[in-house]
Amino acid sequence: MNKLTYNHLDIDIYSEKLDNGLEIYVIPKDSVNNIYATFSTKFGAVNNEFTPIGEDEMIRVPDGVAHFLEHQVFNQKDGRDPLNFFTSNGASGNANTSYYKTTYLFTGTDKFEENLEYLLDFVQEPYFTDQSVNKEKGIIEQEINMYLDNPYNQSYELLNSNVFHNHPIKNNVIGSVKSIKSITKEDLYNCYNTFYHPSNMFVVVTGNVDPEATIKLIKDNQSKKTFAEPTEIELKKYDEPDEVKKEFETLEMNISLPKVLMGFKFNMHDFNLEEQVLRWYLSLLANIKFSTTSLFFENLKKDNITTEEIGYTLLCTDDHALFILDNETNYPDDFIDRVKDEIKKIDIDEQEFNRKKKSFLSSIIYMTDDIYSLNQNVMSNIVNDGFVRTDIYDEILKLNFKEFNDFISKLDFDNLATVVVKPKETSD
Repeated sequence: MNKLTYNHLDIDIYSEKLDNGLEIYVIPKDSVNNIYATFSTKFGAVNNEFTPIGEDEMIRVPDGVAHFLEHQVFNQKDGRDPLNFFTSNGASGNANTSYYKTTYLFTGTDKFEENLEYLLDFVQEPYFTDQSVNKEKGIIEQEINMYLDNPYNQSYELLNSNVFHNHPIKNNVIGSVKSIKSITKEDLYNCYNTFYHPSNMFVVVTGNVDPEATIKLIKDNQSKKTFAEPTEIELKKYDEPDEVKKEFETLEMNISLPKVLMGFKFNMHDFNLEEQVLRWYLSLLANIKFSTTSLFFENLKKDNITTEEIGYTLLCTDDHALFILDNETNYPDDFIDRVKDEIKKIDIDEQEFNRKKKSFLSSIIYMTDDIYSLNQNVMSNIVNDGFVRTDIYDEILKLNFKEFNDFISKLDFDNLATVVVKPKETSD
């Protein structure tokens, strides 16, 4: 068992990598009563072209298969519903799928050891049948239809598809009705056997736990199971242009106020910066120029262009970053023009830069008091970086104004895709 420490934050992380490749991370917090446990695989919506373990040729599985597989893992041979098991044991269970990972989890104070053992067991005992797969298609089709009526989801998915030409991040995580109808039991087993091997998975436990006892429980559990030898997973590499695929599109939906999304696409290799540093600098830019405390936002309010907070999202692939601003406004054209004007004359004061950097440091300190944020931070580190960033406080301290300005000067805001969602016109 290894012990790491978050510098300046008085937080210890106990970790171990098992013989089967499974990575374990435990962060004890005696000051809380609750426990949060996650069991994740580095398999998400973008991983739809790969070479299955034991085979030589690359295959393409239908869009949405990672999310479909997440649902099917809950299908147990003994008929037991894992969510009901956790509820009966005083815990709350769930799962989620993103672009780059799938996570199964529970949180609660009672019967932790029993719940953790069960979490490991039900995820590692796949049972897919033609009947269960066909039944799931109807359930997920209903879920897709609900998403189709959601302006938030539809606008972001349209923007992604207009930004990216080839990279699968342009596709909906949940897939389409057409794609999920083509999913087979064999697709699920191909994905499961390739991506759900312990060497591609990790456990993170945060809260009021004994790290030594927790790691021992997981080791004992895994020692009773047999797995194939770990092998490196071969994923498809994508040739993605720097330019956006489509610059502008409008969408009509049942909303009362128009919504604007502006997505700026950057080539990350233009900056000679580590991805995490690039993320921080883009976040600083968004906070300084477009937050509710910015002069830009104050002027928009004064001119009655918007009263709504400007949202900010960042998506990254291996080669590109997508910097998204969104807002609800009765004057979408004016909002778009004002943003375009603002980014032409980015002039940031060093005092404001240092003030926002301090707020970043404060958020890191706050994170240490929240077992869910701590867990999420470790998961993000493992998926994005392959290690836990225990020097995160020092890394933020090292962010400097000169490097930030140099980074800003290299941003090419011309690669822009815009989506405007307008209220549906009603006939009299």
